[in-house]
Amino acid sequence: MPQNAEVISQWSQSARYWDKHREIMREMFAPVTQALIEDAGIRGGCAVLDVATGPGEPALSIAGMIGPEGKVVGSDAVPEMVEAARREGQRRGLRNASFEVAFAESLPFPAGAFDAVVSRFGVMFFPSPVDCVRECLRVLRPGGRIALAVWHFAARNPFHHAVARVVERYVETPPPAPDSPDAFRFAEPGKLQALLASAGVASTSERLLQFSIRAPISAEEFWELRREMSDKLRTKLAALPPQQDADLRREVIDALGAYSCGGGMDMPAEVLIVSGAKPS
Repeated sequence: MPQNAEVISQWSQSARYWDKHREIMREMFAPVTQALIEDAGIRGGCAVLDVATGPGEPALSIAGMIGPEGKVVGSDAVPEMVEAARREGQRRGLRNASFEVAFAESLPFPAGAFDAVVSRFGVMFFPSPVDCVRECLRVLRPGGRIALAVWHFAARNPFHHAVARVVERYVETPPPAPDSPDAFRFAEPGKLQALLASAGVASTSERLLQFSIRAPISAEEFWELRREMSDKLRTKLAALPPQQDADLRREVIDALGAYSCGGGMDMPAEVLIVSGAKPS
């Protein structure tokens, strides 16, 4: 998660919604979690760090596959997210999962503590991604692997653009400043891979993961999920008069109808999985 006070406050306000929709989100992004597991070389008995875990994913999913001899630690800068992750871990009875409040550029773990480090949709929001990657390398054992997932271009991800294109017609949305924290900061192929290499990651690689975001919810329920989970979106819509808000909602649901079938949502998606290893 982002680490300046203003943005952490925004994520704090969203934590309850991320917790509310956790099962749908886990299902929608299970292919990304599996790709991170594969590219980080995670297997039974591994010690794994999940940076920017939010309310606990993919840490909780990883805990379920590494077995009791393994361990996973999820870290996040937002205390409310960490509390949500801890509650879910306790609910599931996972004794091999723990969660810590921590900034990504100053992790409270000893050097060489982990066999693998993963982060799903986190690095795009770090104030200094290169410093965070170096810190991830510090806590990796020699030869340990790091794998990061970031969004490919917005135009190829209707999870974002199906909503954004409608919202932009109602609310002025200036483009983000170059290289500022944003969901599509590392959408350009090769950009994050070059950053990893500059931070000292060895044997870097990048692959395009094309998958379908599937969820057993209606277009109306998907709109509720997107609206609630994004603080930026909630803030924009709060300024709209009631009639415009109702019109926007109708247009968004119409747009989402193109991805609704068989009682659920099915959207094509593209994510970059960028990985490498700590030099031996």
